[in-house]
Amino acid sequence: MSVLFTIDNVTAGYEEKVVLKEITMAVEENDFIGIIGPNGGGKTTLLRVILGLLKPLSGKVDFNPGNLTINQIGYMPQVAQGDILFPVTVEDVVLSGMMHGMGATGRMRRKEKTHAREVMDELGLTPLAHQALNELSGGQLQRVYLARAVSGSPRLLLLDEPATFVDSSFEADFYEKLRLLNNRMTIMMVSHDIGTISTWVKSFACVNGSLFYHPHSKITDEDLRLYGCPIQLVTHGDVPHIVLHKHS
Repeated sequence: MSVLFTIDNVTAGYEEKVVLKEITMAVEENDFIGIIGPNGGGKTTLLRVILGLLKPLSGKVDFNPGNLTINQIGYMPQVAQGDILFPVTVEDVVLSGMMHGMGATGRMRRKEKTHAREVMDELGLTPLAHQALNELSGGQLQRVYLARAVSGSPRLLLLDEPATFVDSSFEADFYEKLRLLNNRMTIMMVSHDIGTISTWVKSFACVNGSLFYHPHSKITDEDLRLYGCPIQLVTHGDVPHIVLHKHS
């Protein structure tokens, strides 16, 4: 695979707090990277740096190796409850992902509307096209935001905890949709659910202030300890819980 873009010795943070320090990584075409790590470790900050929403304190993100542009990046942020309160339909949201394609009149052209219908059909949203967001289930809502993120035909898709509100009946279908999309775009996905996403991703990036890239989908407890990431141990009993190992 060829390199799509590189992250070169990037240090980033907010005000005087450094969140990521001297991270370096080459992201290849059609990779599917699971981004894991503890809360506050810098996972969302990494996505913001790639998107150009946060300027690095030092280092750079270089899109030149793959001739990637900002307009070729799709982004699905964490979904908040307030996001569904606006009186817009599924079709409106999907079309909003193609704002950069608007013509001189400021209106969507027939080309964009046709493409939006194709995206909705691919993701199983056509029957919901004219429904309001507040009428949708959690799984349906996540597919709508995924459709918005990919409606611009990105070469790189960034997902921040995309399956947060997906129930079990939608989860496998949601990840299967991502697997198919990965045939034509690179995906970087933030998630805490290592066990589930290891079935779908091709590689892992452990982010905890620094960044360690693991080029395979099979990641062990020992790997995670070496990378400095906490280990999730899910126990079975009356009260499900997660135990996090200390990290160095």
